[in-house]
Amino acid sequence: MHTPDLLSICIAAFIGVIFLLGALAAIMRLILIVFPVREKILDAVLMAAISATVGNSYPNMKITNIEEMK
Repeated sequence: MHTPDLLSICIAAFIGVIFLLGALAAIMRLILIVFPVREKILDAVLMAAISATVGNSYPNMKITNIEEMK
């Protein structure tokens, strides 16, 4: 009986990994098509949490503007 050598095992593993990564990429693409990404809007709860956290860290400062940097 012929035993596979190391090179053929590595090639088979590499092809298997490439196939699995391609399948996962296709599944991720399908998920993003079915559930599109929504734009995030700063809501009141998030602004209150940011204000409270910064207020505890810097007690003498006042929050005047909160904006998202991209």
